[in-house]
Amino acid sequence: MGRIVVNFEPGQGPAARRPKGRRWLRVLGILALIFVVIIVVIGVAGFFSWRRFQSSPGYSIALLIDAAQHNDQEQLAKLIDEDEIAKNMLANVSQKAIARYGGAINANTQQQIDQLMPTMLPRVKQTIHDELTNEIKSFAASSEPKPFIVLLASVSSLVKITTEGDTAKATASMNNRNLDLTLHRNADRWKVVGFNDDAVVQRIVDNVMKDLPAIGGFDSNSPLFKNPGRSRKRNR
Repeated sequence: MGRIVVNFEPGQGPAARRPKGRRWLRVLGILALIFVVIIVVIGVAGFFSWRRFQSSPGYSIALLIDAAQHNDQEQLAKLIDEDEIAKNMLANVSQKAIARYGGAINANTQQQIDQLMPTMLPRVKQTIHDELTNEIKSFAASSEPKPFIVLLASVSSLVKITTEGDTAKATASMNNRNLDLTLHRNADRWKVVGFNDDAVVQRIVDNVMKDLPAIGGFDSNSPLFKNPGRSRKRNR
């Protein structure tokens, strides 16, 4: 009869090989788990970084340029606070308009013009809308239209942005001059609340001057300078 020989020496036979295979499976499982954890961490970090970038002034500037390139008036309206821009600019426009009269204006007439300016707010607002939209379109047209993702990557090289709290300043070079925008945080976006461009201010002043008396030609009886209350009393 044949003999059955069982080898009890260590490191021999299938019984000794089985634990080694299990160890490899355990190692592979741990490596796979670590890989999944790394992917999840990268995904979460990327998501929060993207959300943080979406709430930055740079992202809103990119949206603004993209809207101008595509003439998206609805998006432009969301990113530009025309009422605030008009209020901020009205004082500057008033000063420049008064300065054009030079010595031909007295304190009383200057006060009357100051009182008249708020009534011109709707016209100034419309002029600001047209001028600012054209400025942004001109800036956007200075380079080839880009896909939005490319625009996001290049906005930092196109516009210099500085942020202080909830206010940001953005400066872009255009036709040998600068376009300066002031933005204010609005929820998770930023809106343009002011811009500084001497050429645009002068054009707005030109527009406003059409409603003011001719320089050197003040008429004290002009309806422009009459006090409505006094006029009604005189008519009684």
